[in-house]
Amino acid sequence: MMKAIVCEEVGRLVIHERLSEPKPKENYAVVQIRRIGICGTDYHAYRGKQPFFTYPRILGHELAGEIIQISDNDLGLHEGDQVSIIPYFHCDLCQACMQGKFNCCNEMEVFGVHVDGGMMERVAVPIKYLIKTNDLSLDQAVLLEPLAIGAHAIARSGLQAGQTALVIGAGPIGLGIMALIHSMGAQAIAMDVNEERLKFAESWGNAAYTVNALQDPIQKVAELTDNQFASVVVDATGNAESMMNAFNYTSHGGSLIYVGLFKGDITFHDPDFHRKELTLLGSRNATRQDFETVINAMSRGHIVAEQYITHRCKFELLTETFEEWLLPQSKVIKAVVEI
Repeated sequence: MMKAIVCEEVGRLVIHERLSEPKPKENYAVVQIRRIGICGTDYHAYRGKQPFFTYPRILGHELAGEIIQISDNDLGLHEGDQVSIIPYFHCDLCQACMQGKFNCCNEMEVFGVHVDGGMMERVAVPIKYLIKTNDLSLDQAVLLEPLAIGAHAIARSGLQAGQTALVIGAGPIGLGIMALIHSMGAQAIAMDVNEERLKFAESWGNAAYTVNALQDPIQKVAELTDNQFASVVVDATGNAESMMNAFNYTSHGGSLIYVGLFKGDITFHDPDFHRKELTLLGSRNATRQDFETVINAMSRGHIVAEQYITHRCKFELLTETFEEWLLPQSKVIKAVVEI
């Protein structure tokens, strides 16, 4: 028997203490979970604001652990290996999958969102969704998924070394994007409404410049770019007003990437869109290659996990700690559960 934390309904997390042990099947591995990252999806589910979500649900899709059972496989994985889990379960049959775009599968099931996830002591996972992390710490391994989302947005943008990108939103995803931009030899301009987050964007994310979105941001971005604006703009806010305003900061011939998700409609001024010949891109989830990009950046010392993780608690204390992390005064950037 083992323990799991279940989101029974909106606003209610409960520890279940007598769940059956996962039974390994062919092409599956059993993973002992050691770290669980808490992300915006978990907070939204708890508050009842996550679309396409049903209760009860075991949350948890940012995961790191150790393989305790596994069969022969082509990935070179063995019992005792430390792993992270790629939580985007795809069908392999739809047009997106046939093109290798597994991150936007027609039948996507995200572990811990559409199906029960990893907020438990042990999980059985298809081997193909595991990625070896023996050369990383557990803290680094649990950050791969949220940082890979940022890596995917950067890959979608076509940003090159030496270029400058504007990143709107200094939350966990936006901060990761800034750090990865710096790691590839490009520059990031950080924009947010929170001065403390902007300072963190400089110190941890290595943002070259910061812009307060409440203090004449269009003029400031113009000054920082010699009135050319940014050839790449990434909006990581999930805020409709911000996402629509992002067109104002994009240069002629530039690209705007939405990595933040807003549940509703976005509009833009078509004559300006055509005049600039802009490219508008969505960015969803991440690929194995994006995970590898983050591992490479970590191995070169460009991602400092210890500073990014601002809050921790033990597994048994999460049900009484979770609501504290929802409060703005807690100033959470990334919270991690330890097992």
